[in-house]
Amino acid sequence: MSQPKLNPDHFINRELGILAFNKRVLAQAEDARVPLLERLKFLSIFSSNMDEFFEVRVAGLKEQIKYNNLHVGADGMLPKQVFARVSVEAHQLVEHQYQILNDIVLPGLAEQGIRFWRRGFWNDAQREWIRGFFFRELMPILTPIGLDPSHPFPRVLNKSLNFAVELEGKDAFGRNSGVAIVQAPRALPRFIKLPNDIAGCEHGFVFLSSILHAHVNELFSGMQVKGCYQFRVTRDSDLTLDDEETKDLRQALQGELSHRQYGDGVRLEVADSCPAEMSAFLLGQFGLGQDDLYQVNGIVNLVRLMQIPDSVDKPTLKFPRYSPSTPKEFNKETDIFKVIRKGDVLLHHPFQSFNPVIEFIQQAADDPNVLAIKQTFYRTSADSTLMKSLIEAAKRGKEVTVVVELLARFDEEANINWAAQLENAGAHVIYGVVGHKTHAKMAMVVRREDDKLRRYVHLSTGNYHQRTARLYTDFGLLTCHEEICEDVNDVFAQLTGLGKASKLRHLWQSPFTLHSQLIKAIHHETEIAKSGKKARIIAKMNALLDADIIRALYDASTAGVEIELIVRGVCALKPGMPGISENIRVRSIVGRFLEHSRIFYFYNNGQENTYLASADWMYRNFFRRIEVCFPILDAKLKKRVFKDGLEPYLKDNTSAWEMLPDGTYKPRLARRGSAFNAQEFLTSEHGQNLPQEI
Repeated sequence: MSQPKLNPDHFINRELGILAFNKRVLAQAEDARVPLLERLKFLSIFSSNMDEFFEVRVAGLKEQIKYNNLHVGADGMLPKQVFARVSVEAHQLVEHQYQILNDIVLPGLAEQGIRFWRRGFWNDAQREWIRGFFFRELMPILTPIGLDPSHPFPRVLNKSLNFAVELEGKDAFGRNSGVAIVQAPRALPRFIKLPNDIAGCEHGFVFLSSILHAHVNELFSGMQVKGCYQFRVTRDSDLTLDDEETKDLRQALQGELSHRQYGDGVRLEVADSCPAEMSAFLLGQFGLGQDDLYQVNGIVNLVRLMQIPDSVDKPTLKFPRYSPSTPKEFNKETDIFKVIRKGDVLLHHPFQSFNPVIEFIQQAADDPNVLAIKQTFYRTSADSTLMKSLIEAAKRGKEVTVVVELLARFDEEANINWAAQLENAGAHVIYGVVGHKTHAKMAMVVRREDDKLRRYVHLSTGNYHQRTARLYTDFGLLTCHEEICEDVNDVFAQLTGLGKASKLRHLWQSPFTLHSQLIKAIHHETEIAKSGKKARIIAKMNALLDADIIRALYDASTAGVEIELIVRGVCALKPGMPGISENIRVRSIVGRFLEHSRIFYFYNNGQENTYLASADWMYRNFFRRIEVCFPILDAKLKKRVFKDGLEPYLKDNTSAWEMLPDGTYKPRLARRGSAFNAQEFLTSEHGQNLPQEI
């Protein structure tokens, strides 16, 4: 069968795909099945996602347009064309976000006794308390800046809350600038909880912006305030390091971080009450155009609303409290090395506890028979128990080697701080390989047993981050399989030394073999299908963008391979196109937990192969990162990955979105009485919902 010729219409643009994912996130906020405070949280998550989208993706587009970059990807779109489409889509999404907030979520919360009091609705007692709060907590730390030749427009921090104040009259020095800028203190919360006796409801809040608006005249004695308008600028936050010129990565990065807050402007958010003249003035200050202006009906930063659910004791308005289970292998045995010697252990977070991973490193740090510990870190928590255990192990004289990825976006500063603490404790700290981010998730313990050394390994699809381990779905494997341990040792040797890439026995590794091995596995299924036998591929990941992989999947589809893709985020492949991808189905799961695991299944003529990986199917993961993909060799665990990691997501009909041939998504709706939610099923299978506290 001749292969159809592919053209740009057969691929989806990356930026538009990201916005499509954010649209699915936003849909959670208007889903009546989602508890109200969780819907507020999804509005906040949407804002956070959009912030990063502008800081990185839109900033990149603007840079390409600035230098007249005419490069096009597989989708055939020029940067100017992408930006124009992005601007239209993003404006529509943000407008819809505030409609959901104002028309659905806030009124719903008010009915449940949670109110955000606007200035016009304050009663006398509230007004008096708020006035006292302003003079006590705000006034002493505010610095209004009147604009004139000696006071130019101030440097405005990325994503900070600011106010443009329109003034009339002359000050004590006879100055009349007409405009002043007030920057809200970053240290203060963006909402203030009112005392119970004046709250006017069970939980009453006022926004910091409302307090500033109400009292802004106190900052400009003797002058008339004609208007006060919130604004927030988003800046280019991607870091630029010259791989060839960088001699000390940590030092160079620290220098770059200090400039991040003041990168080029990429978006201006203002209150919709802001006059056109003031908006134009602000746009000019940041070098932005009309397409970069986002006028919103409410506060200009919904990210801070993420804190509200935690400050309100209303369990019925939140997802049921949940306790992950302890894997059965650890029910009777506390010695983690003894458990691993009995057989490989598969961990599925957050449905199963992350504690075995913490115990693995803690016991290694405490065990006198352990000689060495090696581990990679991409993202971790500020209070990481794992890091503390490694520091303790180093202090006890064990050989501790930690590969810390300093360029993990938006976690750079935290990683620099941990690296310094590890070095001070005596650990060997490696910053990976310049030009390649270390995204692999690996930990190895070397232990003396019966006069010989034995290695133990943990491999994972997700980060060594105990907080996100309760929020993200990921698989991990604990093993002492000799050849897998040898492979992991070889990868660590590459990271810490200067040798050639080793030939690995079981692991597929970026940037060397992962891409080619995946192409080979897809081609193998294609050949099986051509011979008339059953062929099937199931893959679960966060993103699918690599054009070569997509072409291989299209070829497999035309050969008759049944392909099911579970892609949570952006997917550049279009399913269901006649003669090209009619045997491919694409679905996205958006729910309580962030789907983060990467699972690759190949039917392989009945000899099924199952792999877990740290990598998505993107060019950057294949060629600009260090990643590992590892096989599940134990037959029982292989079945479990299929049963828990793939099958429920293919059955899900309540949180699944199916991609149509034109690249749009529609929710998969359950028939009456047949609702199935993958995450709820796994929660009930492995953990337990705790009784709600009243």
